[in-house]
Amino acid sequence: MSKQSAYEAKIPDETGHIHYTDEENAVWHDLVARQLPAVDRHMARPYRDGLARMDLPLDRVPQCTDLSATLGALTGWRIAPVPALIGFGKFFGMLAERTFPAASFIRSRKDFDYIKEPDIFHEVFGHTPLLTDPRFAGFSRAIGKAGLRAEPKDYSWLIRLYWFTIEFGLTREGGQVKALGSGLASSPTELPWSVSHGPILRGFDVMDILRTPYRIDIHQPLYFVLEDLDDLFAAADRDLMADVKAAQARGLFAPAYEEAG
Repeated sequence: MSKQSAYEAKIPDETGHIHYTDEENAVWHDLVARQLPAVDRHMARPYRDGLARMDLPLDRVPQCTDLSATLGALTGWRIAPVPALIGFGKFFGMLAERTFPAASFIRSRKDFDYIKEPDIFHEVFGHTPLLTDPRFAGFSRAIGKAGLRAEPKDYSWLIRLYWFTIEFGLTREGGQVKALGSGLASSPTELPWSVSHGPILRGFDVMDILRTPYRIDIHQPLYFVLEDLDDLFAAADRDLMADVKAAQARGLFAPAYEEAG
């Protein structure tokens, strides 16, 4: 992960409270209000049910302490504020401990439509709904525990399984393709794109996912579709590092995108 960010982390006070300005709270309100209609139309039920369970405030940026209380009662997870970008090793370690790292700042108006690094809107609105479900929370923890066994050279391989499922996964409900991942839930443009006729859709397969490169700065040209969510949850019981080694032996697929110039 790149360590460069245009934003500075917001530091909690001694009670864990983070002060957000009126403008920052207004940005949160406007982001949520804009995204909700598309979420209702395009997101899969597990995400929408989780969003209802989180009962996020509309008028202000949520506090990590409040989010942790909600998640702790449901799945034993907590939310910890962190700088914008952390290394893969720390990320995996926190997931293994049932802790989701949330960038503590919120984007400015100039980055309202798109921000390259994750902010608290993406982290909370995008990620916390699935963490209310023990099955998705268990899968995220399995990724973290596998990461603890990984060497740094393995990180970019393992993270693809997280990227193409928890971040940008799709599923099928009632014969329709629906979005599942947090990166889609929090994006005003990629969410409708992901369920359109534009991208390439492939069936969920752990080995194929581990061998599929991606870029973070474009709409994904390719998504993996879970026909049965149990296939994802079953992956939590696999020896994921053995899968990574097998994927490395086979090598990466050709990218479905143009290389950055």
